[in-house]
Amino acid sequence: MKHIHIIGGGLAGPEAALQAAALGCEVTLSEMRPLRSTEAHQTADFAELVCSNSLKSESENSAPWLLKQEMRRANSFLLQAADASAVPAGHALAVDREIFSQRVAALIAQQPRITIRREEVMSLPEHDDGIITILASGPLTSSPLAQSLQQLTGASHLAFYDSISPIVDASTIDMSRCYLAARWDKGTADYINCPFTREEYDAFIDALTAAEKIEHKPWEQIPSGEAQTTDTGQLATYFEGCLPIEETARRGRDTLRFGPMKPAGLTDPHTGRWPYACVQLRQENLRADSYNLVGFQNSLRFGEQARILRMIPGLENAKFLRYGQIHRNTYINAPTLLTETLQLSQHSHILIAGQLSGVEGYTESIASGLLAGRFAAALAHGRQPEPAPRLSANGSLTHYITHADAKRFQPANITFDLLPPLEEELRKKIRDKKERHRCQCERALAAWDGWLAKSLAPA
Repeated sequence: MKHIHIIGGGLAGPEAALQAAALGCEVTLSEMRPLRSTEAHQTADFAELVCSNSLKSESENSAPWLLKQEMRRANSFLLQAADASAVPAGHALAVDREIFSQRVAALIAQQPRITIRREEVMSLPEHDDGIITILASGPLTSSPLAQSLQQLTGASHLAFYDSISPIVDASTIDMSRCYLAARWDKGTADYINCPFTREEYDAFIDALTAAEKIEHKPWEQIPSGEAQTTDTGQLATYFEGCLPIEETARRGRDTLRFGPMKPAGLTDPHTGRWPYACVQLRQENLRADSYNLVGFQNSLRFGEQARILRMIPGLENAKFLRYGQIHRNTYINAPTLLTETLQLSQHSHILIAGQLSGVEGYTESIASGLLAGRFAAALAHGRQPEPAPRLSANGSLTHYITHADAKRFQPANITFDLLPPLEEELRKKIRDKKERHRCQCERALAAWDGWLAKSLAPA
């Protein structure tokens, strides 16, 4: 049986390692931290969550719920860790970051088929040599390894900037100005809501659009030919699904009110009405001593952040435990390089998983690691892996990254738009969107269960 070498200890790598080991394979998991860190990580822990602490919605028959349900049915080890370290977050699955990482580390330590190496892998093998490689080194892949991948594939990396949301000390939030609520009363009232009047919102937008941004560091520079110029004259290529709030605000005064500051469904008990705009704070850990500002990723100077974020009602005297930051993310042009089994088309002994493959989001990264681990296990056992079914959420996400328009390719979160629509006869019969989504989920889970039944049984 072939050995499996996995590069990267973020989310996709550990999930892939645990899946492959459970399927009877010997696995080496390489992680360069703490020997060499990245510009965004703060620890050397496995499965460190760098940005938010949310793994998205658990609302039944939503697209993120469907993806997680498929993963649970496939025994996703990292979802087990997430469920066991969950913190209150309404209808979302959010975790205590430290406990989540600790649980993932424990799962790896308990698996005798996994060998951990703290080392920086500098290059990829051009030939098989009896080893299956899964590259899950993430959006901040080190330069030598990225160059090796580029030389091996003959393709250029794409680049975009991603930002990190601020975290505030819970004891410094003025709850007399805020209220607890879940949007549309879905789930429990676990979010702290900071309501704005129109005047407060206008003043906030004026300050935000005039704020001074952090200059890009050398490590963030985009390779020649990939950069775009923003309205401020700076070079950046932002991922549309994770725009910094200052960039969103520059697109129009009301853009934030229809985005992360959307007040709809958040009735203020002090007034009995929806506020003009609203910032939501989500619990960061089980101790409930810190909260993150939902959707408030930004690239402002720290002094500017302190000044402007304290304009948010309830945060006038806030102590920030972490400010928003910006970091460069890289990913391959998957439609030109990957097969539906996540193998490089010209080097089938190498698989790509996680954000480097073109999926976006924590849950999606874990999902790609789950698939890569199972695909690699099939290869190690001498079998050609079967792609995840197109009707499933996992299959649809993989289908997107491997079949999208290569010239316009951007990372993707899981949405119903990626799944095949219902048959025309059913679409005509079912007018209600929620019922359509329920039918799509039912169909997806049936297809997924059939695929799992044909997979290798755990050793």
